[in-house]
Amino acid sequence: MRAVAFVGFKKSGKTTTVEAVARVLKERGYRVAIAKSMHASFDREGTDTWRFSRVADSVVVRANDTDALLFRAKDINALFSMVNADFLLLEGFKSVQHVPKVICARNEEDVRELNDGLAIAVSGVIAGRGMEEIYGLPVIDATKEPEKLADLVEKRAFMLPNIDCGMCGFKCSEMARMIVAGEKTLKDCVILSSKPKVTVKIDGQVLPMKDWVQELVEKTIKGMLSSMKGYREGRKIEIVIRDD
Repeated sequence: MRAVAFVGFKKSGKTTTVEAVARVLKERGYRVAIAKSMHASFDREGTDTWRFSRVADSVVVRANDTDALLFRAKDINALFSMVNADFLLLEGFKSVQHVPKVICARNEEDVRELNDGLAIAVSGVIAGRGMEEIYGLPVIDATKEPEKLADLVEKRAFMLPNIDCGMCGFKCSEMARMIVAGEKTLKDCVILSSKPKVTVKIDGQVLPMKDWVQELVEKTIKGMLSSMKGYREGRKIEIVIRDD
């Protein structure tokens, strides 16, 4: 899954920009998911769903206009792991540091304040003023050139694992900035570029393992299973351990 965060302050045009890009990507046949960061409470205290969420791990809501799954993710990785799409467009999420960003700005000061080295373009309100570039970033008006902005998202969107495993020698935030700057590529991320023989996930998050650790785990598990009835060499093995 590839991702881009559309960041900006209030009344900067984030929603309009995300909507325009999402529409073009959908027309191109992609599965598109949108995540919105809200500062207000979504599930109001005292409502039925709020009461249910106090005693249940998740609450499924069926309404006339839409359906919803209400739950509390323990972190941003767990939240994004719930999404199954080709592109994940984030509205807000300024603190996220493992995906590229499109800055939706009202003025040049917004661009200067929000550019943390992950920006690939500028859009939003400021894009309607005829500017072509700000601080080296292309300015694209999503209301007039949504295809152009979607092209950029299609070409440059990515999402690193955000686990800071250190196997590449950098933190994910550092690697993300180097990818945006053109100094690295996704192939430099060991987790994304390799096809591990053994994958261990804890609450949906991949536990990075070096080659020798994978080999140790593989041989240990196969050794234990080899004497059991029903075991067949060369088959895919899946083991789930619940700690409850």
